[in-house]
Amino acid sequence: MYLAKKLLLLGSGELGKEVIIEAQRLGAQTIAVDRYDHAPAMQVAHRSYVIDMLDRQALREVIEREKPDLIVPEIEAIATAELVKLEEEGYRVIPTACAAQLTMDREGIRRLASETLGLPTAGYRFADTYEQFTQAASEMGFPCVVKPLMSSSGKGQSVCRSEDDLERCWAIAMEGGRVQQARVIVEEFISFESEITLLTVRSVNGTLFCPPIGHIQKDGDYIESWQPHVMTEVQIAEAKRIAGVITDALGGAGIFGVELFLAKDKVYFSEVSPRPHDTGLVTLVSQNLSEFALHVRAILGYPIPEIYVTSPGASRPLKAETELAAYKLEGIGEALSVPQTQLRVFGKPVTKSGRRMAVTLSTGDTVIEARERAKKALDQLRIIGE
Repeated sequence: MYLAKKLLLLGSGELGKEVIIEAQRLGAQTIAVDRYDHAPAMQVAHRSYVIDMLDRQALREVIEREKPDLIVPEIEAIATAELVKLEEEGYRVIPTACAAQLTMDREGIRRLASETLGLPTAGYRFADTYEQFTQAASEMGFPCVVKPLMSSSGKGQSVCRSEDDLERCWAIAMEGGRVQQARVIVEEFISFESEITLLTVRSVNGTLFCPPIGHIQKDGDYIESWQPHVMTEVQIAEAKRIAGVITDALGGAGIFGVELFLAKDKVYFSEVSPRPHDTGLVTLVSQNLSEFALHVRAILGYPIPEIYVTSPGASRPLKAETELAAYKLEGIGEALSVPQTQLRVFGKPVTKSGRRMAVTLSTGDTVIEARERAKKALDQLRIIGE
């Protein structure tokens, strides 16, 4: 009887689906957990559970029943205090329970980066009420960036350009937050040239960095990413320094998505996710090892000899515009007719406004060519209600 390591995934979206697939390739037994049935990772896992992951008792019951070797969070909205207790009892949480708890909300990680580690960040204020929010925005100055402390895929973020935007931005933050709390972060608006994700891997053979991934976000959610992103040697060195400092502070093993702003003469820390990053979907076609393969190797304790770009690549997510209980995706054949293009259809049971339903992945001789192909493929896809 093959005694496989058991990996329990908390959050079973499209990123988790790729983690499950890679874990099974290396012989792991996989369990997918999420708050709704038929989530993408559940479709490929050995077993699955539907629970409210913010329910401490429900979370504990599943973990004690399965007794996994590895507990792998894929989202922020988890009862992390219970993960801390479970880790103290001997369970292994990826990268650590403390890291999962600290990065669950933006306040903890921002205070760690700026106030404890001294990393360069945008100025910021926190607010619990609308009155505190308006005062914080006034102190920060317009424009400023408004974010809920915890959200999924950047939802709830907006740019507040004047006092006339205050009510709208507050409403967006309240609607986009993943837990019922009003606290928000108000950030200084940095005039940056570009923003990147520096995927950073902590493994048995040290800390490694993927080539930088450029991306464009809208309302806090990515709409395009590409690899590699052109940076100066000075920028790359500073980006690696910042990513190394923050991931060393979080500890553990696995991949971290470190988001950075690139200004003309400075690199700023923005956020970090202790798990595969949505902008890193491009690595499915652009790297020798995808971010998911890297994550699984690292958490299983296997070596990673090298990471390199095999071809310039780009990704474009397909987002639903409305909520549909039954739908189908048209244009798949046309999208796959675009040269050097792949498609991942996530198979989510229902659509919601702004929800990612698929992603196009293209390569090319240049990043420009790859981006054009990914966009052309995306333009072929249509979500049709039944």
